[in-house]
Amino acid sequence: MGEKTADIIVLGGGLGGCMASLAAAKLGLTVVMTEETDWLGGQLTSQAVPPDEHRWIESFGCTQTYREFRNRVRQYYKDNYPMTEDALRNERLNPGNGWVSRLCHEPKVALRIIEDMLAPYVSSGRITVYYGCRVVSAETDRDYIVSVTVKHVSSGQLRSLNAFYYLDATECGDLLPLAGVEYVTGREAKSETGEAHALETADPLDIQSFTFVFAVDYVEGADFTIEKPEQYDFWRGFVPGFSRFPLFGWKTGDLNDPAKVKEITFLPDGSNPMPYWTYRRIIDRSLFANGLFESDITLINWSLNDYFLGPIYEVPEEEREKHLKGARQLSLSLLYWLQTEAPRPGGGRGYPGIRLRKDVLGTEDGLAKHPYIRESRRIKAVYTITENDVSLDVRGKQGIRRYEDSVGVGSYHLDLHTTTKSNRGFFIPSLPFEIPLGALLPVRMKNMLPACKNIGTTQITNGCYRLHPTEWNIGESAGYLAAYSVLNRVTPHQVRENKEHLGAFLELIRRQGIETHWPDGLLS
Repeated sequence: MGEKTADIIVLGGGLGGCMASLAAAKLGLTVVMTEETDWLGGQLTSQAVPPDEHRWIESFGCTQTYREFRNRVRQYYKDNYPMTEDALRNERLNPGNGWVSRLCHEPKVALRIIEDMLAPYVSSGRITVYYGCRVVSAETDRDYIVSVTVKHVSSGQLRSLNAFYYLDATECGDLLPLAGVEYVTGREAKSETGEAHALETADPLDIQSFTFVFAVDYVEGADFTIEKPEQYDFWRGFVPGFSRFPLFGWKTGDLNDPAKVKEITFLPDGSNPMPYWTYRRIIDRSLFANGLFESDITLINWSLNDYFLGPIYEVPEEEREKHLKGARQLSLSLLYWLQTEAPRPGGGRGYPGIRLRKDVLGTEDGLAKHPYIRESRRIKAVYTITENDVSLDVRGKQGIRRYEDSVGVGSYHLDLHTTTKSNRGFFIPSLPFEIPLGALLPVRMKNMLPACKNIGTTQITNGCYRLHPTEWNIGESAGYLAAYSVLNRVTPHQVRENKEHLGAFLELIRRQGIETHWPDGLLS
């Protein structure tokens, strides 16, 4: 078994993991980062989800590095793609003109930009990346992690990693159970959290759905119909217990009011200005010159392919594999239904011209390299963020909840996707929020930090703290916190508890471009 020692170990190469590694390397520390796939970038790349952002994102509400990323994406298209004059002049270019985000773009472009941002520190040796690796065990001594072991998913090779600090940036919080870190999963009881939308009883296996995203384009008159998926008949006839409509269809009940019916179209047809086709569109062919693209390209990440029949962690390996296969089959079945049976507004069924774009996501089956994970294991934290901290209805005229130890900001609705047991979901207005340092501190473990959506939230507040710019911010702040702790020979808990250290740390991250408070008068 090989060994590797560094100042900091970062497990997981998603947005949080990449930014934690970058932050620590900027302060001169050595970092080993592992990644389960062969793409860094998580939500933006291997999971193929355009950035979910808030309405202030162009001017405030993210870290300096996240803004740099966004600017680099836009410039990459202008420098490397033939574009129309209007597109080249547009300072707020949205390459896909998708309506989910102000910046919809190809996963491979995000991958290129993230790799470029890390490149100086990878080339210099400050950051070492091990691809295709999962954490499989951890050695601890009381309240400290001593080492972790990772396994290469194809070769089976084991490697022991040793450091001062261990950051969990895995998509499912994989380090937490292995290292004995106290954590929660699924839903909490109302008696535990005091949240208005919590249920009366807790259920650790009532976990939000996950999704295998896929990319398609469309050529009218062509036929790219895939082979009928193995589970197609099941999914075609599946009616969720919480709905009176089949899962595959253009009608659905409203999340917040099941009595209401929502109907949406697939392609633009004049009846609905926001059809599924343009929802997560990543290439709007009209922006590109010389007929570069034969068609728009869009990503399919809808409620129709959210998989909620069971979770893929906290269950035996056999059950995990069953649900991973089911989720893949669900997405492929949705594609086949779109190609063969989806009702067309002018009459007829099916859009055989929908083409699965395997090249966009770099996989043989055309599905994303990794499922889009909305909800992770979450640490039991020194401070747990609840609905009472962020809900518009609860906070009311009190406004934004401010924390003395805030290490970042974000904004998104309390967005709970269908869960595996109660099958509940909702979309609740929230206020812009801050990220308290206490939510990054485990109640006991001293040299482990969460670096993505595994911080101290509840299931409900996870719904707004899990999005791209917030995960980025969490990872970056966690990386600086670990580095500060190493350089000053203190623990992260001591940073928060000591006024001088807290002030110095907050000053450090502000100098590095992390916004820690929303400006006064934002909502007036």
